[in-house]
Amino acid sequence: MKYLSFCFIILYVLCTENTYAQKKKLFKIHTIAFYNLENLFDTINDPNKLDEFSPIMELKTNRTWVYKKKVQNMARVIADIGYKITHNKPAIIGVSEVENREVLEDLVNDSLLRDTDYGIVHFDSPDARGIDVGLLYQKKIFIPLHTSKHKLKIYDDTNRKRIYTRDQLLVSGYLEGEMIHIIINHWPSRRGGEAKSRPKRMAAAKLNKYLIDSLQVINPYAKIFIMGDLNDDPTNKSIKAILKAKKEKNKTGLKGLYNPFESFYKNGLGTTAYRDTWSLFDQIIMTRPLLEKEYSSFRFYKAGIFNESYLFYKDGRYKGYPFRSFSNGRFTNGYSDHLPAYVYVIKEVK
Repeated sequence: MKYLSFCFIILYVLCTENTYAQKKKLFKIHTIAFYNLENLFDTINDPNKLDEFSPIMELKTNRTWVYKKKVQNMARVIADIGYKITHNKPAIIGVSEVENREVLEDLVNDSLLRDTDYGIVHFDSPDARGIDVGLLYQKKIFIPLHTSKHKLKIYDDTNRKRIYTRDQLLVSGYLEGEMIHIIINHWPSRRGGEAKSRPKRMAAAKLNKYLIDSLQVINPYAKIFIMGDLNDDPTNKSIKAILKAKKEKNKTGLKGLYNPFESFYKNGLGTTAYRDTWSLFDQIIMTRPLLEKEYSSFRFYKAGIFNESYLFYKDGRYKGYPFRSFSNGRFTNGYSDHLPAYVYVIKEVK
């Protein structure tokens, strides 16, 4: 592969004439990513949320300095995702664990991102702590047409009271003139154990399936990306039994879903670690029309886990773990307890 400026790459493909020959083709390339920002909360106590339990609010001193450093660190990661290949920052990036629109505004106005001119899609969720999801997009590349939030209704197993959690965010718009749809997720955690909490994530998957089906009723060839911190691995029932996401492209039907991160998981890779075990909770899943081999419109090219060395602890008890921002009641000047997931999409330029 040879790199050209900004967001173009040259791929070498075999073309059949009388004999096989190498033919150069020029492709436009963009990064679409997801990143759990690990408690990107401001320093203002919101009386309508339990944000006082966020790590930054539990600090006794230097909250303003910590907040600025946290924003700078998140901006550094976002600026780096996919840059080595595209020479550009992500065209679209879904985010989770953000408190409000204001923290996203501070993020996109950081010196590392300001010139990129990111737009924001955000809605307040009913999550008790005020944790939301959101979408950042380069205004010169992506134009949102329709945005909506969708409530996930789940209930406590004991008293049957509703548990207020993150909404799912649906954004439909034009990626350089081509309609795509993005569903951003932060599914319920595994608090209380994987098995006990499993029905909550099954419910989240069912809501995703409903949104996907609704889009495909309108257009069976809809290009849909499902991204987020799913708190489940690619082989768990929420993804395999409800979403029915496939590991193999050739087994993905017209209205089916393909999950490139299942192969990573089966090869021992992950995006977050706990008790010396890696999980791959952060995924980007897509519909069949993104897999076609005809590149007159944007198609899936490659997937990856962004794992630059600065994102890991270098020594100590957690050596090799993601270098998180907060630990044991203090700010570490790290990044997140999750690694970003990303995919490249490409389109042939004639």
